[in-house]
Amino acid sequence: MRSHYCGQLNLAHIDKEVEVCGWVHHQRDHGGVIFIDLRDCEGLVQIVFDPSTPASFSVAERVRSEYVLGVKGRVRPRPPGTENPSLSTGAVEILAQGIQILNSAETPPFQLEEEGVQEESRLRFRYMDLRRPKMQRNIRLRAQVCRILRCFLDEHAFLEIETPMLTRATPEGARDYLVPSRTHPGKFFALPQSPQLFKQLLMMSGMDRYYQIVRCFRDEDLRADRQPEFTQVDIETSFMDETAIIALMEEMIRNLFKDTLGVALPAEFPRMSYHEAMRRFGTDRPDLRVPLELVDVGDLVKSVELKVFSAPANRSSGRVAALRAPHGGELTRKTIDSYTDFVAIYGAKGLAYIKINERERGRDGLQSPILKFLPDEVIHGILDRTRAENGDLIFFGAAAPMKPRS
Repeated sequence: MRSHYCGQLNLAHIDKEVEVCGWVHHQRDHGGVIFIDLRDCEGLVQIVFDPSTPASFSVAERVRSEYVLGVKGRVRPRPPGTENPSLSTGAVEILAQGIQILNSAETPPFQLEEEGVQEESRLRFRYMDLRRPKMQRNIRLRAQVCRILRCFLDEHAFLEIETPMLTRATPEGARDYLVPSRTHPGKFFALPQSPQLFKQLLMMSGMDRYYQIVRCFRDEDLRADRQPEFTQVDIETSFMDETAIIALMEEMIRNLFKDTLGVALPAEFPRMSYHEAMRRFGTDRPDLRVPLELVDVGDLVKSVELKVFSAPANRSSGRVAALRAPHGGELTRKTIDSYTDFVAIYGAKGLAYIKINERERGRDGLQSPILKFLPDEVIHGILDRTRAENGDLIFFGAAAPMKPRS
């Protein structure tokens, strides 16, 4: 039905007869000449209808957004001054010689360029949502990621092995989705949370290197980074130590970012130990893009009158830490109090803070209910160590040694 994709036409196709198919992106009637932007999976091309072909012109007059068309015509350069540099086809257009309406369309529920469309509408009209350029790019990117990962792992002697979906329940952390069995009444298959059991079987069987891009299922409440079903890359190897595996995975990620986004990642990724991550960020998976870091100030507050600071600071495993929030001085007292309620969920008894209004004025340029308990030298030491600036807010956390779990 077509000889070319819409988005692939360029100056090399001048004077060629082409056939294209796609969706009407826009239709413009300029009083005697009709322009239609036709869209397919490769992009847009402008098609011109003039009265010299009355049959095609009369059909083009009836066309509306999202009609599906088949068009025959000749490629020609756009008139000087009408080129569109933002389109890959912006230097050419098609002078239509024939048109066929393959499918008509009702008025779209929203325009593809429209911003802020409610998610409910996008999901209800999913076929329209998936026509949007952003969604098309996302799907193409996902396919590209899978292809690049497969190529990389194949080059490094990994076998792609598919494991069963319908299996017995395994003692893992999350709940299983269950599928009733018709052939065994009253019994169920479990959809895999992950193919862990099969990975172990394959390694024990001598499959030296294995991977799969696999669907996983978890019948549990939504979390920020987890859905009821999701895709993960599972990789297993035999006779490789930690250093070799890390090096291989870093190379894979570098290769992936270079080929998909054109981003060159460093030859060696930054690394930190679990203890360093917990000490600096309070989590074993810190996001280093977030400029919030815990700073130890226990040595500065050992002798202060404020027992909530001095008590843990004088214990061998106690800790007093400060967290500088850039521009946090804009927070209201009500917001800060809400943070205090939030940290109480995790066992904190309070949340001390210091607002830095004018650091150059010393104590007088600060705002905090704990200032009266802190000598000037302690205040200056805290400000210097946290690198606090005007407009910042410093939060404090103090903890005594944790009791070992029984």
